[in-house]
Amino acid sequence: MARSAQPVSSLPGVAAALLVAALILGTLAAVALRAEAGHGFSSSDWAALKFTLTQAVLSAVISVALAVPVARALARRRFPGRSLLIALLGAPFILPVIVAILGLLQVFGRSGWISDVLVYFGASPIRIYGLHGVVLAHVFFNLPLATRLILQGWQEVPSERFRLAAQMGCDGWSLFRLIELPMLARILPGALAVIFAICLTSFAVALTLGGGPRATTIELAIYQAFTYDFDLGRAALLSAVQLALTAAAAFAALRLSRGEGFGAGLDRAIQRWDGGTPVVDTIWIVLAAVFLLLPLSAVVLSGISGLFELPVIVLKSALISIGVASASTVILLLLALPMAAAVAVRRHGMVEVSGILGLAASPLVIGTGLFIIIRPWANPSDLALPVTALVNAAMALPFALRILVPAARETVSRHGRLALSLNMEGWVFFTRVLIPRMRPQIGFAAGLAAALSMGDLGVIALFADPEIATLPLQIYRLMGAYKMEAAAGGALLLLMLSLALFWLLDRGGRWHAEA
Repeated sequence: MARSAQPVSSLPGVAAALLVAALILGTLAAVALRAEAGHGFSSSDWAALKFTLTQAVLSAVISVALAVPVARALARRRFPGRSLLIALLGAPFILPVIVAILGLLQVFGRSGWISDVLVYFGASPIRIYGLHGVVLAHVFFNLPLATRLILQGWQEVPSERFRLAAQMGCDGWSLFRLIELPMLARILPGALAVIFAICLTSFAVALTLGGGPRATTIELAIYQAFTYDFDLGRAALLSAVQLALTAAAAFAALRLSRGEGFGAGLDRAIQRWDGGTPVVDTIWIVLAAVFLLLPLSAVVLSGISGLFELPVIVLKSALISIGVASASTVILLLLALPMAAAVAVRRHGMVEVSGILGLAASPLVIGTGLFIIIRPWANPSDLALPVTALVNAAMALPFALRILVPAARETVSRHGRLALSLNMEGWVFFTRVLIPRMRPQIGFAAGLAAALSMGDLGVIALFADPEIATLPLQIYRLMGAYKMEAAAGGALLLLMLSLALFWLLDRGGRWHAEA
């Protein structure tokens, strides 16, 4: 198709990309300009940097190391409920962090289920706060992600490779060395880098499970510089370091994820003849399922009793969270849809780069910049909710574009010429052809954005005052006041609302999408 004749204009997408770039780069520039000359790292800042790198490395290595045997077992075994289990591996990604932390505390905490068993047999209870608690929570969140990434690598190996290996009597270590090990060498570095980048910007986990100054991450140090010291220069310097670390990790993830695969096959269903010992694979699958589902079960069981006795302030916070999530979803779609269309018709590199900027900047860094920009003109607390919705939309944008762009490209490729011949261009093509054909992807992206926004405990912690709080922040306050029953009820409510929003939007996009 000629570049001069396109069914939809790329200008709205370019404008949306410029707005995203202005938001992220503008706030980062504000942070950099605020940094004072000669304002170096203190001993506590170096300790935060060391702890950040330590927990990120440990979390990434442990998550990937445990994911390899779990993914291998899922790749080799077929059993009832396998598809459901693989689908559940995606649940922690949209799970509110504060909900998962409460579940982990009820299972692994000092008064948790495992500690009760240990005390019964005369042993000491588990101490979850500190480095090991932060790593445990990160493994809980990232083990499913690593498993899905590695399992995808196994599924990309053509079935003909396994068939040929079986015909040649290649089994056990030989099969692993010739087929599986090269695949792992291509997949694992990228998975390690992605999880490392995610753990670098972790905030809520360190805030709740850090347990003191010795377990402070850079992200948490930025928050403390604002809320406790009001030291904008120190916060700006920490933000710059945070940006450099996350940008380096994101760049490494993109570089390490590249590599040659095994080539194309005939798209036959993969059949394995190297089953090995079923008992070992079963143990790995059961252990992974128990580790992931037990904390969620704990949240449900403990939250049922407190769900019907929630204070009014928690219900008010729930309504605020729904409003913020709804606004964030609308903002996301207003940005993502024209950007996806622009990439589909022109393959704008600038638009694609703007779309992934959210991976290189953390929410607290953007919040820091917005605080600095807003403060001379207005009270940042008065704009806490709109700012939170805006930042949440920017953070969800990279994931939304990965969902929307392939569908937009396929729609333009299939229907663009016909639309031009019928004089269906611009807004008509966008609303009559592109949007209806992308409804399933739009619903999925909107549901993902709403669920992520519902569970966010980041920017709102910088701006909120005692009168305004989202549900995750209110749950954190209840935990700090040792009102654990109310916190458990709020966590169950947050879990239900997040899953309900995701299901409604995802299902709404797919309903009659084939018509």
